[in-house]
Amino acid sequence: MTRVRWLARIRRAWITAGLLFTVLFTGWSLWAYRANADAEAALVSDHEVMVQYDDGVWSFVPTVADSSRSNEAMLVFFPGALVDPVAYAPLLRAVAARGHRAVLVEIPRRAAFGGAESPALEARLTRVLAAAAPPARWVVAGHSKGGVVASRVASQQRPGFAGLVLIGTSHPRDVDLSRLTVPVTKVVGTHDGLASRAEVETNRGKLPLSTRWEWIEGGNHSQFGWYGFQPGDRWAHIDAAAQRAITIRALLEMMAEVTGHPRSLPLS
Repeated sequence: MTRVRWLARIRRAWITAGLLFTVLFTGWSLWAYRANADAEAALVSDHEVMVQYDDGVWSFVPTVADSSRSNEAMLVFFPGALVDPVAYAPLLRAVAARGHRAVLVEIPRRAAFGGAESPALEARLTRVLAAAAPPARWVVAGHSKGGVVASRVASQQRPGFAGLVLIGTSHPRDVDLSRLTVPVTKVVGTHDGLASRAEVETNRGKLPLSTRWEWIEGGNHSQFGWYGFQPGDRWAHIDAAAQRAITIRALLEMMAEVTGHPRSLPLS
């Protein structure tokens, strides 16, 4: 066999291996970012929460208004990059079940190819805030890339902005939020493969000194949503249900603080 033929075979083998890896990685990614059955079930309206969808915005609305809770606020949530937005439906539903309107704003192109900076995203947020009923107080939150968007929105301090919750993200990195006077909560998994403790700590100074830090021991990146194991993540050392329960509690406690209700709330 000549050297030329040998090199040609090696080249074909590398191309074949590369194509196979691409197919397998793409298939894994499509499966990993897909919302699971529990997330899909959270989209079903019932006697507690009515779920609606309109042009990139999922709304979770309490079906029964409580006249004793006149100082309610709305949660505006941004999903992680590439993840099916529906994977966060259980988080929003849990907040709505406690009497707060919760809105899941889809990021165009799932935050790929500049979707997080898209004018369409700004239009969706503007529409959501314009439709909020008085007194129009709202908390912004997000997971991963959604936390980047939430940080940017928080830096703008629009009318009614009342709180910020950052989940599974090393941000804020590009904006300085250290002078915010509203409540801020940062939720971090100690086994997060995409937002490591070192990366998170690097940007600590860009958050207010009063920030409440919720370190979930053994928590990873993927278990903040209801989807598969995300490429690049680390294996969790905590049950998914337990990690999600802590995350839900952090959101509920923020809503409680913003509305003047007790900060510590049971989940059942």
